[in-house]
Amino acid sequence: MTPETKIDRRKVISRMIQGWWKDRGQFSRKKIKRDCPVCGYHGIFLSVGRPSRWDTRCPNCGSRERHRLIQLYLDQHGIDLTTKKILQFGPEKWLMRAMKNNPDYEPADLYAPIAKFRLDITEIDRPDNFFDVVIANHVFEHVDDDKAAMREMFRVLKPGGYGFFSVPINLSRDETYENPAITDPDERFAHFGGTDHKRYYGRDFAKKLEAAGFVSVEAYRRQPEEEVKWGLLRDECIYVARK
Repeated sequence: MTPETKIDRRKVISRMIQGWWKDRGQFSRKKIKRDCPVCGYHGIFLSVGRPSRWDTRCPNCGSRERHRLIQLYLDQHGIDLTTKKILQFGPEKWLMRAMKNNPDYEPADLYAPIAKFRLDITEIDRPDNFFDVVIANHVFEHVDDDKAAMREMFRVLKPGGYGFFSVPINLSRDETYENPAITDPDERFAHFGGTDHKRYYGRDFAKKLEAAGFVSVEAYRRQPEEEVKWGLLRDECIYVARK
C-alpha cells in the first residue's frame, strides 16, 4: 500500500475553513507543517475529537495519528495490504479507500453504518486461519469480554499473519484499569476516556495479546522528532502481533 500522491487542494481548503469555524483556537499559535505518509500531503494538520487534539487530522486524506503510524510500519517493512486477505473491526475510511480494489478486505462491525459485514468480534463467523491480516483500532476498550475478542482475532488469523491493534493506553501504568461497577456514561468518560469505554489499558496490553496466543508482540513507536514530523501521539503505540 503506497501513499496517494494526489493532493486535492479544494478539499484541503474546504477542511481548513471548516476547521477554523469549528475550532478556531487551534490557529491561535503558529502551526508547524507535518507530513502524511498515507497520502503524501505536506502542510498543517487540523484538530479532531472532543476534547480537541490539535495537529491531528490530515486535511487531504483525513488520516489520524494511528493511521499514519500503521502506514509508517507498512512502509518500513515493505508490506502491501492490497494483496492480503484482511479483516478489520471498527472500519476506518482511510483504509477502506486504500482497499477499494481489494476484494479480500472485510470491514466488519456490529453497529458501524460503514461496515460491510455485521460480525461480533467475540464470536467471529469465519473459519480458523482465514485472514492474512487482522486489524482493530480502538475497539477492545468497547468490548465487555476483550479477552474473547483477542482470542477470536488470533483464531481467524493465518500462521505467519499480522495483527495490528491500538487502544487507549497509559504507558506510565503497569496494569489495565477497569471497573465493571462503573456504568454511568459520564463516569465512564471520566475514568476511561469515553462514554462507552470499559477500561483504560496499561503496559500489560502486550501480555493480554500474548495470553490470547499471539507471539512476537511489538509495541511500534517512532522517535520523538518523527512524532512531530508525522503528527503522531506521544503516548500511542501500534501493537504488531504475529501468529
